[in-house]
Amino acid sequence: MNSIWEKDVELPEFPSLKGNLHTDILIVGGGLAGVLCARQLAQANADYALVEASSIGSGITKNTTAKITSQHGLIYEKLTRELGVETARLYFQANQAALNQYKELCRDLDCDFQEKDAFVYSRTNRKKIEREVTALERLGAPVSFEQEVPLPFPIAGAVRLPGQAQFHPLKFLGAVARNLRIYEHTKVLELMPGRAVTTGGTICAKKIIIATHFPILNKHGGYFLKLYQQRSYMLALEGAPDVGAMYRDEQEQGLSFRNYGNLLLLGGSGHRTGKPGGWQQLEAFAKKFYPAAKISARWATQDCMSLDGMPYVGQYAKGTPDLLVATGFNKWGMTSSLAAAGLLADLALGKENRYAPVFRPSRKVLRPQLAANILEAIVGLLTPTAPRCPHMGCALKYNAAEHSWDCPCHGSRFGEEGRLLNNPATDDKKMG
Repeated sequence: MNSIWEKDVELPEFPSLKGNLHTDILIVGGGLAGVLCARQLAQANADYALVEASSIGSGITKNTTAKITSQHGLIYEKLTRELGVETARLYFQANQAALNQYKELCRDLDCDFQEKDAFVYSRTNRKKIEREVTALERLGAPVSFEQEVPLPFPIAGAVRLPGQAQFHPLKFLGAVARNLRIYEHTKVLELMPGRAVTTGGTICAKKIIIATHFPILNKHGGYFLKLYQQRSYMLALEGAPDVGAMYRDEQEQGLSFRNYGNLLLLGGSGHRTGKPGGWQQLEAFAKKFYPAAKISARWATQDCMSLDGMPYVGQYAKGTPDLLVATGFNKWGMTSSLAAAGLLADLALGKENRYAPVFRPSRKVLRPQLAANILEAIVGLLTPTAPRCPHMGCALKYNAAEHSWDCPCHGSRFGEEGRLLNNPATDDKKMG
């Protein structure tokens, strides 16, 4: 169940750390956000190092749908209503700036970069779409309402945002990672102020950036309450039509579409990690609407979902001025990774960044999703079953579709033999 991005791609390899190290800025995590942050620091001639427990791109980056877009569902009407026009505008501008940076970066890179329009559609609710169009127009976005799209079902309406993009994430990652100061197969065992103990030695750093998808440090920031993780699924269909753009249903359970080469990438069926799910809905849809298509690949991915739909990027917690974080990308990790990288680099170098207040991790937490996360944690802790997650002790649930043990509290996942598949747990689980 490997993604299409893993085929025929050779990523650069980096040494593991052997001995102690001193650096101004340490980045923990070799996914797209961490590597792009390292690149920003390298361009600023900063003293930095990045450590990755496995190899770069081996986590969530390899399983993305690889859409580069500022259109994050129907978020702008919500942000405008709840947080005000200025916050919504800054969020849009941060993502548009990242999109434009990708366009510049990819101009000379072999990463299958293509500009594409992006659509969020609704199958039933035209008013939702109209409200989002109005909100985006207030922000100065070149948006339009569309009644028809080349999908095999009728829609009530769609928001079209032109000039967005898609690419091959691992080809891109490999290209931008070359010549960076990266140590692979170097796992962080313990974090302390100004110091990280790893499998290869102790690293002393003035600033530490945690870019591990789900933050691995529990005692600060309350991320185990502010985040939950969601699984979603993808099929690569051969012999299906080219839909010409990128599409996303406004409903959490809805479908997404984009093409790559001769393949149609059909995604969706999202659910909280640890709950039942799989590829059944996607397979049934493909059989009904694309009966001549052949499934050439299938895979799943996992996303950290924040309380308000925006990432947490900045100071890890109020009491940790030298510890920074990027997490909670809410299914939009491509654009968010580059936006986060620039913000983190500025903060680590002591520079001001106009987007910092928007992404501040210590912002308001009293939102409906917080209660849902707390309830799920209580249920998980009180459920009298084994095995249990080594992260915080919640009961693990067997995932029959992917043959894994998953934690519905915080999203850690383990193979049937106990091998760690997804964090925030940091170690394998002893089974039996």
